[in-house]
Amino acid sequence: MILEPRYDAVVVGARVAGASTALLLARAGLSVLVVERSVRGSDTTSTHALMRPGVMQLHRWGLLEGLVAAGAPPIRQTTFHYAEEAVSVPFQARDGLEALYAPRRTLLDAALADAAGAAGAQVVYGASVGAVVRDTWGRVRGVHVMDSAGVACRVDAGIVIGADGARSGVARAVNADVLRAGRHQGTVIYGYWQGVELDGTHWYFRKGLGAGAIPTNDGRACVFVAMRPERYEAERALGMDALYRRALDETDAALGTRVAAAERDGKLHPFSGRAGFIRQAWGAGWALLGDAGCFKDPITAHGMSDALRDAELLARAVVAGTEEALAAYQATRNPFAIEFLDLSDEIASFDWDLDRARVLHHRLSRLMGREEDLIRSFGSAPRADEGRTLAPVA
Repeated sequence: MILEPRYDAVVVGARVAGASTALLLARAGLSVLVVERSVRGSDTTSTHALMRPGVMQLHRWGLLEGLVAAGAPPIRQTTFHYAEEAVSVPFQARDGLEALYAPRRTLLDAALADAAGAAGAQVVYGASVGAVVRDTWGRVRGVHVMDSAGVACRVDAGIVIGADGARSGVARAVNADVLRAGRHQGTVIYGYWQGVELDGTHWYFRKGLGAGAIPTNDGRACVFVAMRPERYEAERALGMDALYRRALDETDAALGTRVAAAERDGKLHPFSGRAGFIRQAWGAGWALLGDAGCFKDPITAHGMSDALRDAELLARAVVAGTEEALAAYQATRNPFAIEFLDLSDEIASFDWDLDRARVLHHRLSRLMGREEDLIRSFGSAPRADEGRTLAPVA
């Protein structure tokens, strides 16, 4: 592991949030180090669905075509199932988009990190970040990076960016305040299936249960079922497979039948749940984004799209290099983060009837419309001045 003694930015985490931020910073001309604990192209539990704002950004950044060529199937219809009622929403082509996509994380994360590397960022896999380095005034000035052999070195940075997930070590190290906390969490069980043919993305809702069927790469469908943690704990003695199939059958019998006739790819992946939160997004020498900065229940499938949005907001602030710019990053993020958290939290409570579920989904749709407007306002990518060194933020 050969590292420079100093970078304009050190990004901890090379998945959607971290890799996207590193890509934009490197394209802006900043020196960037990305540190990722896992190996390149490793999988992670995910709902996979990208909402229109996220697909818009991948298109703007010139990455969407490669994802499509690698086998991410087009999604041209979304269907909401409220018990026996089905409401289909066809995709409306605009902003240069012909469809939505739900790429496997083995593809998306690697593509973003590879693009960051091609733009000049140094991406290091199999390494971790230990303690942050502070100066005598308490400002974060860098990190200690440890490779897989346990060899550590100090790296200084203009800013340290935590994109290392909901259990963020960077957030702990800088004592990032929780600005808002959710009250509910759902348990989700994910599975990948071959032979579940889908005419788009399907979302299912029935009292006390939810499910989703999302087409992804290699002819596979990600099919998940969500429930209250209490039910999961009460019935887990049945075995993961039996609990999963029972919940799918109750949510939508036709979906359960189709899954029963399909071939599962790998094991089922349970997520026991975590209440959502919004953390302080920046401080003296540090910033957070992705699940490190704002985590919400996965039932609304908006985590990756949020990460892409905030990556561009943060990259612009870091390129500007001022305290005011980082404060503006948080001020722009927070209204979206708060409303998405509140909506996801209520849906994850399962304390709704189907009429209320429809209302919540209409609110989500309007919120995504405002998010699209924000993405359209970004214009061209941020660029640093020639030879510019990132100014420290007081």
